[in-house]
Amino acid sequence: MPQLQLIATAPMGLEAIVARELKDLGYTDMEVENGRVVFAGDLIDICRCNYWLRTSDRILVKMGEFQATTFDELFEGTKALPWEEWIPADGEFPVEGRSHKSQLSSVPACQGIVKKAIVEKLKLSHHTEWFPEDGPLYRIEVSLLKDRALLTLDTTGPALHKRGYRKLVTEAPLKETMASALIQLSRWGPHRPLYDPCCGSGTILIEAAMMAWNIAPGLRRSFPSEQWDKIGSRNWEEAREEAFDAVTDDIPLQLGGSDIDPKAIEVAKAAAKSAGLAKEIKLDVLPASKALPQGDFGCIITNPPYGERLSEKEEVERLLRQFGNLLQQLPTWSFFALSPAKQFEHYLGRKADKRRKLFNGRIECQYYQFLGPLPPRPGQES
Repeated sequence: MPQLQLIATAPMGLEAIVARELKDLGYTDMEVENGRVVFAGDLIDICRCNYWLRTSDRILVKMGEFQATTFDELFEGTKALPWEEWIPADGEFPVEGRSHKSQLSSVPACQGIVKKAIVEKLKLSHHTEWFPEDGPLYRIEVSLLKDRALLTLDTTGPALHKRGYRKLVTEAPLKETMASALIQLSRWGPHRPLYDPCCGSGTILIEAAMMAWNIAPGLRRSFPSEQWDKIGSRNWEEAREEAFDAVTDDIPLQLGGSDIDPKAIEVAKAAAKSAGLAKEIKLDVLPASKALPQGDFGCIITNPPYGERLSEKEEVERLLRQFGNLLQQLPTWSFFALSPAKQFEHYLGRKADKRRKLFNGRIECQYYQFLGPLPPRPGQES
């Protein structure tokens, strides 16, 4: 059987990180594009990638791509694709769409044409005129960009940032995928202390613990494609067993965090408990000025409040100055913060060693990186 073309979608600016994750999982045949990484894989790779990718949003099957400047071209191009190999007679197959810089600019019309073409194709193979759509879900997307139509099947369902451990949320929580990206872009590893002085719902700390113990982030949730006959339960069971066997939960961790909001700490503790990591993460109700992480050569990774309202800006400025004071007390630590504040370095009193533009939702931010010394290698502690 020829390999499938799969797509790991990526938040803006994280495409290279998703590609690196795929490479670490053993995938080599890939192309990095805006908002996605296209790669070759088999049916079991759909399962593995849904379980393992930490920074991708979802895994799609690329059904086909073709030029479409007219509704006839869109209809015929869609009908020519092998939908009958995936969608059974009782399958539910809603069509979503988007169009950018294309002659076919009416998204509802494009969705209708694609739906009609798929129905006509399925009539030929399933020998029926009526589709009840009361079976497994096969969500289809037609994406038009510069008159090129891309047709995909969504294997993920709710986006991959929904790990399943966070039952409660704080105001403007950091997505799990972005938290994982911040960790991967830092110098942190399980052998170093990690602290978040604005931990909110604890997402950065929980994601770090899962990475340290090699816990597949998708293990606690389900996916609509688990019900697909094309993939089969055996592939899902094999991928799940591989993930459970890969866990290394005997590595000691030094993870701590604090927040000035008691409700946020309650939410963080509940999430850590749900993830099975409550004993590994120390959480306290503290203002950032009182935070003092323990140990040497650690990393602070944080997503501080943005102060979007005018009344909050002075508080944010004060917080950033507190970060500067904190760093002076931690000469061996590295500091990483995601913030849209233009004067971040000014208030911190120090120039960042590295900066990287990232988007937290639709907010353009900089990932400020202040690099401390690396920990000595074993045997060189003196």
